[in-house]
Amino acid sequence: MFGGLKVISLTDAAADRVKEIIANADRPLEGVRVGVRNAGCAGMAYTMEYAETATPGDDVVEDKGVKVFVDPKAVLFLLGTEMDFQVTKLASQFVFNNPNQTSACGCGESVAITPAKVEPVAEADSPAR
Repeated sequence: MFGGLKVISLTDAAADRVKEIIANADRPLEGVRVGVRNAGCAGMAYTMEYAETATPGDDVVEDKGVKVFVDPKAVLFLLGTEMDFQVTKLASQFVFNNPNQTSACGCGESVAITPAKVEPVAEADSPAR
């Protein structure tokens, strides 16, 4: 957590889908790992993969009974993001509602994301000596 803000939170639909993925996996999984990578015309794309265990530096988020491991290079890009799972007539997919996303390409394959500005936590005033 950063100043009381979770790196990522899940909707009920996203948590249910992650639980389903874990239950139907061909190997034991602890959760899913999310991140971002350079891609597409807008500059970045969200990534998601199976996670058997945490890797060093991962930010581990437990929400609604599932674990999401956030790649340490992606934390500032994902800070405050809500992960959802949506089903439409033509697709079913995870959707990232990210307050740091500034635009998306027309084809929907990539996004522009600005790193979150994190305010330093003020230390309590020390007593006068």
